[in-house]
Amino acid sequence: MNTESLAAASAEPAAVRPPSRGAHYGLVFLFLLSGAAALIYQVCWQRLLFQSVGVDIESVTIIVSTFMLGLGIGSLAGGEIVDRYPNRTLELFALIELATAAFGIASPFLIHTVSDAVINDSRVVIGAVNFGLLLIPTTLMGATLPILVAHVLRLYRNLGVSVGVLYFANTLGAALGAGLTGFVALYYLGLASTIYCAAAINVTVSAVVWFTLRAKRV
Repeated sequence: MNTESLAAASAEPAAVRPPSRGAHYGLVFLFLLSGAAALIYQVCWQRLLFQSVGVDIESVTIIVSTFMLGLGIGSLAGGEIVDRYPNRTLELFALIELATAAFGIASPFLIHTVSDAVINDSRVVIGAVNFGLLLIPTTLMGATLPILVAHVLRLYRNLGVSVGVLYFANTLGAALGAGLTGFVALYYLGLASTIYCAAAINVTVSAVVWFTLRAKRV
């Protein structure tokens, strides 16, 4: 989403009823939960990669670089999409959360299957294949921020505040997700169940946005 589009969105009168503060805070909280789910995935997927690549710098590099690149690509793609569908921000966010959940549920099977298929290849091939696989969900995650920024901009009419509030909530959620995963969830639930919990968070966020906030045209 380019600067001109953002400026136009903040200057033009909203085509729909401005969102209420209460609904806005609810959306920010949901984005916090989305950030928590993202870091749950990151920690768990890194553990899954340990089984195919090993507990070393390669597995850490794959997961961190995949997340960084995916978030960057997703942010660019999300900006382009919201420019085309400026009045469908909540629908887009809900669908992306649902798609992320679908990948999360399948991820233990997918990562094991892909890793087993290339287990006899070089580490470069194993790393590249897993990198490409995980680039799909991380790109989806990256698209959510610019989409929600365009939506929240209708309330604040201030790009800095819109980005700051959402980025703060998502980052706080990410910190909570990483901490709870490492110190609680993996210990009591195990790897696969923890991933399914993250997927459940995505589904919950998607359902609330689709059936509650979207219905009110937040």
